Amino acid sequence: MRDPRYDILFDPLAIGPLVAKNRFYQVPHCNGGGYRDPSAAAAMRGMKAEGGWGVIFTEQTEMHHTSEITPFIELRLWEDQDIPAIAKMAAAMKTHGALAGIQLAYSGINGPNMYTKEVPLAPSALPIRTFTNDPVQARAMDKTDIRNLRRWFVNAARRSQTAGFDLICLYGAHGFGIFQHFLSRATNQRSDEYGGSLENRARFAREVIADMRDAVGDSMALTLRVSLDEQIGNLGFSNAELRDFIAMNADLPDLWDLAQGTWEDCSGPSRFKEEAAQEVLITGIRALSSKPVVGVGRFTSPDVMVRMIRQGKLDFIGCARPSIADPFLPKKIDEGRIDDIRECIGCNICITGDMTQGMGRCTQNPTWMEEWRRGWHPEKVAPKGSSQSVLIVGSGPAGLEAAHIAAMRGYDVALAEARPTLGGRVARERLLPGLSAWGRVADYRLYHLGQKANVQMYPASPLTADQILDFGFQNVCIATGSTWRADGVARQHVVPIPRSGALPTFTPDDLMDGALPGGHVVIFDDDHYYMGGVLAELLAQKGAKVTLITPSAFVSDWTANTLEQASIHRRLAGLGVTILLNTGLAQIGPDGVHTCCSYTGAPNQIGCDALVIVGARRSEDALYHDLTARQAHWADAGIRSVKLIGDAAAPAPIAWATFAGHRYARDLDGPDIGDALSFRREVTELARD
Repeated sequence: MRDPRYDILFDPLAIGPLVAKNRFYQVPHCNGGGYRDPSAAAAMRGMKAEGGWGVIFTEQTEMHHTSEITPFIELRLWEDQDIPAIAKMAAAMKTHGALAGIQLAYSGINGPNMYTKEVPLAPSALPIRTFTNDPVQARAMDKTDIRNLRRWFVNAARRSQTAGFDLICLYGAHGFGIFQHFLSRATNQRSDEYGGSLENRARFAREVIADMRDAVGDSMALTLRVSLDEQIGNLGFSNAELRDFIAMNADLPDLWDLAQGTWEDCSGPSRFKEEAAQEVLITGIRALSSKPVVGVGRFTSPDVMVRMIRQGKLDFIGCARPSIADPFLPKKIDEGRIDDIRECIGCNICITGDMTQGMGRCTQNPTWMEEWRRGWHPEKVAPKGSSQSVLIVGSGPAGLEAAHIAAMRGYDVALAEARPTLGGRVARERLLPGLSAWGRVADYRLYHLGQKANVQMYPASPLTADQILDFGFQNVCIATGSTWRADGVARQHVVPIPRSGALPTFTPDDLMDGALPGGHVVIFDDDHYYMGGVLAELLAQKGAKVTLITPSAFVSDWTANTLEQASIHRRLAGLGVTILLNTGLAQIGPDGVHTCCSYTGAPNQIGCDALVIVGARRSEDALYHDLTARQAHWADAGIRSVKLIGDAAAPAPIAWATFAGHRYARDLDGPDIGDALSFRREVTELARD
């Protein structure tokens, strides 16, 4: 069943006193659940165990109350009462023979302690470095503080052992972990035996690992996650210095876990980072130590995975985002089902669960973080209910997912699309700069739909309500998507922007249809996600002079949550795009636009040849309303249900659409739950007075 080319991925390999059953290593990753939703997080990790991963880690786990990163919701292991929640996670991880790992984090210069109100501690006294620029500084640790911190790591190691974990990862990458803070000259400006030379800066890591080995014995493996390169020149921890550090401490941990310097660099989206993007930084490090090495790079291709191992660059294939998109990736490779892999598209929506303190989402895998909450399995669905047939109108991400899951359940599915090409917004957006990987959303679902005898697909087939009533389908799902508004209604303006004259005005739909304005083009971005920046990039590449204005203080403001905002700004600046922040659009004139300061309203004018408005979207729901107006005829037509989903109901990112389609198909023929919650949640237990 398995292609022999991939056999090496399933060779067992020792990590210290333990043996991993294969080379698939789910590195630590956040999920938005953390200490608030421990059962949801445990079930999510358990699903990966079922999917065949050999090593599975938690997200970062705060190991002491003097360093926490509120408002972000990670795990906590501050005291013994935290053990049961993470023990549930360890047990779930080990259900199918995987090794269970916990990442212990002391955030140091990144821990503002907004919840505990403790004074932050770090190697040197510097301002806290957080996404939210908290106006707090850390106190430099003295020798007593360092001794205490060593003891706290030992206490956390013992609690991890009690909870049933096999491995401990010490966090020293992405700028978030205390080990990187000691290793980097940027954050370690000490003049004692813990600062200065690399040997001195490495002292803390050596001491902690020695302490922990004494505490847990040979029953656990210890891994160290370190930065490949902070990329801040000689001031920081460079790739060259990392190599010196590993050569100097070759056998210090049981495994070297290598990750790029900042989280943005390490987990950059597919727009800016290709698969195996860290290969150059990793090459040659494996030869510096006898210990195994794991690295990451949004690995989705088994051929690339094999190459990384055969060339001696990695021993384990580290995955976070690909393990979210498809928890069963290892099993599918093992069973020869390569085409069945739900490939990560690198959109980084998964990260937004952590960044917004919400709940994790995945564009490709709507079941992620819903394994416990809703009982959703990524590969299994309940058989169909009492009805037999479903008509889905619209083949965008919501319609495709609804069709896919309904067909899996055994319904007879017809999928109708008004355009000649199936895929909806994904088919159009994948052609924009940097978004080609997003086409996997359509490719994966169309491949599966094409394999099923109970599915019929009809492109270039616009439908009317009368036609639908004549067809005789028992269930009708309207997933007709949305269109971009041209009148400027969005956040700054809740009514159309005043206009005089006939300045050529375009929407993202116009540009995706091939109507590309030239000359001097102003883009007004009041959407604040990726579209405004992508279109500015497109027009600049085509030779237009582009000015992007936005009422926000940042270009593509919301993409800070997907770790790409800074990359977008750099890309546009490099293309010569003029960027005007904190600038609204007050009026559209015949030869240009009138702008206003977001704060003072101070006016200005920009002469231009064309305007592109990236504002709100209008749901294409007319067909749905036509059908509901004829509800009296449903019974005669055999219709049991009509449902509006996805962007046709409320425009949102693609992940919201695939979730809506998935939920529709799961709920089809389900019971009426009335006012009950559609998911389970955990409620904090009241303390005993």
